[in-house]
Amino acid sequence: MRDRPHIRVELLSNPVYLCGARELVASVSKRLGFDDLDCSKIALAVDEALCNIIRHGYQRRTDGQIWISIWPLEEEGGARACGIRIVIEDEAKQIDPEQVRGRELSDIRPGGLGVHIIREVMDEAVYEQRQPRGMRLTLVKRCQNVETPSRLAQATAAASLKRHKSPR
Repeated sequence: MRDRPHIRVELLSNPVYLCGARELVASVSKRLGFDDLDCSKIALAVDEALCNIIRHGYQRRTDGQIWISIWPLEEEGGARACGIRIVIEDEAKQIDPEQVRGRELSDIRPGGLGVHIIREVMDEAVYEQRQPRGMRLTLVKRCQNVETPSRLAQATAAASLKRHKSPR
């Protein structure tokens, strides 16, 4: 990445922290203009990625390092956010990125759908090996129906009322 992340979180590969990571990602997504459904989908994709790191990369060890970095995607000229980029990195067992795939969808049983969910929910999902160890997953989601974040909407409405208020 050419610029520093706007948010960077480091956590251990302990499932107890998954809820906090989901909440952070959903909250930031909301602030960047995603609707509630897309916020939930983005948080789900991150949760699935983290679960895969914990389960497969660290073999359920709870002391592995995981980093989550977040950037807003901006329109030309940086006028406003139009999406989100999330990079999840670890120092777990490396795998060939070409081999990252979920099980066959025709194989009906619980589990094993994380990679399918990630690729379905996000616009981009790129797996890479980190050097000297670990993996990197870059997730990108672009806004389809951009909502104005609520604080900005309230401030804009208040300023508009103030300007248009007739003198007494």
